[in-house]
Amino acid sequence: MILDRHFKRLSEGRCNRFAERVIGRGDAGLAFSGELTGIAVKDTAGELAGIVVLLRPDEDTRAPGADDEQVRPRERMLSKLDAQVLEGVASGASTVQLAARLYLSRQGVEYHVGLMLRKLKAPNRAALVARAHAMGMFTVGHWPPRVLPEYIK
Repeated sequence: MILDRHFKRLSEGRCNRFAERVIGRGDAGLAFSGELTGIAVKDTAGELAGIVVLLRPDEDTRAPGADDEQVRPRERMLSKLDAQVLEGVASGASTVQLAARLYLSRQGVEYHVGLMLRKLKAPNRAALVARAHAMGMFTVGHWPPRVLPEYIK
């Protein structure tokens, strides 16, 4: 992927450094964003001796004591059907398309969307997808989005 190409260019001597925006998962399992910088280090003969990698997380913009609760990371909170509906919403499918794909009625799709809106405390579908992405629920770098198995009951 993109980082692979950057590291390959560093190791081949085609560049001396790179910086790339990344999304990662911290030791508590929470997703974070930041900047990853790679710098080629050369020995006295000018050969590559190593690569120094610096990961600088973005500052947390949330105020301490904010009343917006966070959902615990990697909590098995979605049924398999909920996960399929969320994947469909994230990929831009309409209610009718989801209903046909999942053999549900339109009301059934809306019911599952409503459940997830309440679980993730999101006001609408776009915010639902954004909240799920911020929690690290989706696979990174794949299309269409898939909910990670650790979030499915």
